Amino acid sequence: MNLISNPSLIDQLGASYALGTLRGGARRRFEALARVHAPVRAAALIWQSRLASVTELQPQLAPSPAVWKRIQNLVDAEKEAKRMLAARQTPVAASGGWWASLGLWRGATAAGAMAAVVAVVTGVNLNSTLNGQVQDLSAKLSATPEIQYVAVLADDKAAASMLVTFDPKNNKLVLKRVGGFQESADKSLELWALPKSGGPKSLGVMSSEKIMRLTATDRDVREVPALAITLEPKGGVPPGSGPTGPVLFKGALIQTTL
Repeated sequence: MNLISNPSLIDQLGASYALGTLRGGARRRFEALARVHAPVRAAALIWQSRLASVTELQPQLAPSPAVWKRIQNLVDAEKEAKRMLAARQTPVAASGGWWASLGLWRGATAAGAMAAVVAVVTGVNLNSTLNGQVQDLSAKLSATPEIQYVAVLADDKAAASMLVTFDPKNNKLVLKRVGGFQESADKSLELWALPKSGGPKSLGVMSSEKIMRLTATDRDVREVPALAITLEPKGGVPPGSGPTGPVLFKGALIQTTL
């Protein structure tokens, strides 16, 4: 099977690689392909970014006091069950023997009823908690950007330096630095669309942050075969003019089903 011509399989392998479930020889083969083929490299970087974003969105929550109460109830019920078992194994000296001990049977009945109530309450509360978690996760997934275009921009040594994704739902280009390059304080990086005809079109000036977002429309990236980043004076070139500095990173813009 030709992996490069199967975007769905590339997506699945990229997800497994990011999750850590792709191991051994399969993981080494995937890494070897990623070094050569930009779509494979992009799939891994996208899934790593997605999983990192989900982790960042998850707030830290302290357990509810009700959770500790339910745990304590379960512990108490288990202790009561052990006590009742020990009582059954101990002969009763009073007249009528163990079977005639009305108090013991009353205690056993009460303990059983209490355990049943605890089980029901625990089940209801657990189901409510799980439903809330499912709804929260669904809301977060709905807010996940819709990625339709991706580009891995590399330097002249084919080393990946910038991951670019486009979210048409929010009209955002997201740029993530994946290399070690950092421009000097008196310089700026500028992103350019390289259309099939005509000169380069500026898509915006980048900040020095590791991850940044630029506003763009579907028209800005549709049918654009490649993107490039140049090193420009601080603040970028004047509007309407072309690039003046050297091209640092360049790569194909790929439409994806991710």
